[in-house]
This record gives sequence, structure tokens and C-alpha cells, in this order.
Amino acid sequence: MRELTVAVVQLAVKFNDVEANLMAISEWIRRVATEQKVDLIVFPELCTTGYECGVRFVDFAQRVPGPSTNLIAQRASDFGVHVAFGIAAKEKVESVLYNAAVLVGPDGDMVGDYRKVHLKGEERMAFRAGFKFPLIETDFGNVGLMLGWDVAFPEVARTYALDGADLLIACANWEKPNEQEWRTYLMARAFENTCFVVAANRIGTDATLSFCGQSLIVGPRGKVYAEVENEKIEVPIPGASAPSGMPVPTTVVEQEVEGYAVARIDLDEVRRHREELQILQARQPSAYRSIVKQY
Repeated sequence: MRELTVAVVQLAVKFNDVEANLMAISEWIRRVATEQKVDLIVFPELCTTGYECGVRFVDFAQRVPGPSTNLIAQRASDFGVHVAFGIAAKEKVESVLYNAAVLVGPDGDMVGDYRKVHLKGEERMAFRAGFKFPLIETDFGNVGLMLGWDVAFPEVARTYALDGADLLIACANWEKPNEQEWRTYLMARAFENTCFVVAANRIGTDATLSFCGQSLIVGPRGKVYAEVENEKIEVPIPGASAPSGMPVPTTVVEQEVEGYAVARIDLDEVRRHREELQILQARQPSAYRSIVKQY
């Protein structure tokens, strides 16, 4: 058995505040790792900066490895865990920026990184698109990293699966009101590739966008092993009034919250389900030529 315990942290990222976000990430690593034994902790996309930073990304972007990566790697080493997180990365040429994901190991080393291939909307104004999907070999299994909108493209997860990934890590800034879209994509990527998907999405608001949370750990047959559930709160009904001395009518709504979810998973389930279903073996690549045509 290849069992490991994984956690997703649903973070309320502080917009344009790298120092505050790094402090929060460090504290969540400490909290999760001390409350229970975990092997992997996953944080959202661009969790050190926020999503709508625009030209400020030029100031916030760092080399990988660099100061932020080194700090989180040190915290990973302090508690003996793998940590995956999103960051704005830059190359030697200062103007070349990437929306990146990094995986650091329990020894404080950088295990692997990924540059987001599918950039959405204004991301294209700040970042250059990546062009490959590097499979990361770890001591517990093979890992593929995805960022945000990547999960909407079946080709990403399938590429990783064909290369031998057991576990897909999705770090995201998925927006409201697209919660159902987010959940559906994650379930589909797990089902169609018979692999585990560990997905951390943020909450909170940047300049104009709000984010929907719903961080999930999904198994190779679509079972939700764990999720960060919304909190039910009572609020006044908009526009409602009440007679003098009577309480204003209220309704119960769900509110996204910071928190984490944790699950124990067995990566050998991936092999068992793939052998049973034969999905990858039954593919007919010669019939799929339209998939790789430029639209």
C-alpha cells in the first residue's frame, strides 16, 4: 500500500500583501502539521500575492527558488511535510513572469515546479504561458501540478496520467459564482484518468473578483474524501421589514471560510482501478487528430 495523508488549505489571501500571506502560509503549515500527521499540504494559486495584481506582479515576482520559496521550504522542513503552493515567478530576464506552482519537500529541498499553460483573461497581460507538463517523482508517487483554469482542459490531466501520474495537485483562484463548474471539472479529471485530485481554492476578494473556496480531495472514482465546507449563517432578508418591536425576517446562507480538509488516501487504488477499467489502454490516439489542431 502507498498510503499518505494529504491536506488542502483554503486561504483568504491578502491582496497585494506578500509578507502577510507568507506569515499566514507559515502559520497554516504549523497548525496543520501539529494537529495531525500529514505528508502533503496544498495551498491555492498565487497565494503569496493575490490574483488581480496587474503591473504589481513585476514587483512581487521572485526567482524560483528565491526568498518566498526558501521560507516555505524551511517551514516544510521544520515539520517534515511536502508543501505545494502558487507563486508569481520570474526568470533571469526581469520582465518574463510566470504564474507558477512549486512543490517543496520535507527536507527543505525544491522537488519540482510548473508554469501555468492555460492563462485566463488578464493573466495574459502579466504572465507568459508555460509550455510543458513536468511529471514530478516523489517518495510517495508521481505528481502532476495544475493551476486554476488548467483543470478545464482535459488534455492537461490526461497528459499527466499517460506519463504515470498517480496524484494531481490543483492550486486555484476559482471565482464566484462558478462553484458548480469547479466541482464538476475536478470530478471529471479524477474519473476520466482514475487518479486522485487534491485541489486547494482560495476565498476572499481582490480588486473586482471574489473566490468560491470549495477545496476538495477527490478519489479515482469520484469519491470526495474530504472538503472544506461552507459555514451556514443567518442574515436579514434583503429589503424585508418587520412591524415595530418585531425581529427582521432572516434567511440562512452559506459562507466560505478559511480552513483545511485532510484525508488518508492510498495511491495503489489508482493502479487497481486502471487495471480494472482499462481506460488508458482502450484509447485510440489515431482517431483524435482534431484534438491537437490549433483552433
